[in-house]
Amino acid sequence: METLTAFILCGGKSSRMQSEKGLVLFRGKPFIEHIIKAILPITAEIKLITASKEYDYLPYQKIPDVIADKGPLGGIYTALLHSETEFNLILSCDIPLISTELLQELLSKHTEEAGITVFASESRMHPLIGIYSKKMIPFIKKAIDTDALKMMDLLARIPHQIINLDESEIFPLTNINSADELNDLNANLS
Repeated sequence: METLTAFILCGGKSSRMQSEKGLVLFRGKPFIEHIIKAILPITAEIKLITASKEYDYLPYQKIPDVIADKGPLGGIYTALLHSETEFNLILSCDIPLISTELLQELLSKHTEEAGITVFASESRMHPLIGIYSKKMIPFIKKAIDTDALKMMDLLARIPHQIINLDESEIFPLTNINSADELNDLNANLS
């Protein structure tokens, strides 16, 4: 695959976490720093989709949503509009356990014909850990224009590739949305 840009979606109201989700501490570092560490062996081209000044301490370009309040789909749309590469790694900011190895698996199994490549297990799909082609911009724009903002609805409408993982392999894909989920994660790892 040609060069790749990684975008971390830092937006979201974080109502359940009660703070900026990407900056929640896990093992002494903000979530976003764990994610960046996993991305860096793959690409140094990292951009953050956020309007929050709280991320200014990081040396990466910050890009506010082009269309506000459209959830993750709005963040992906913004990322693809600002990308100079055909294929883009899109990650949410709430997956502190993501590993370079899993990201490399995503990249190695991605086929260039796929507009979107994501992980899935028997229990769920992970649309915010994926490779998205710039060719998806018109489909995403149409979804935003019609307020069809659910990620699973978008995937149902367009060609995509699924990389299946066993349930035992999906723990690193866990997204943490609340203080209770963070406490459970810490308990599971201790």
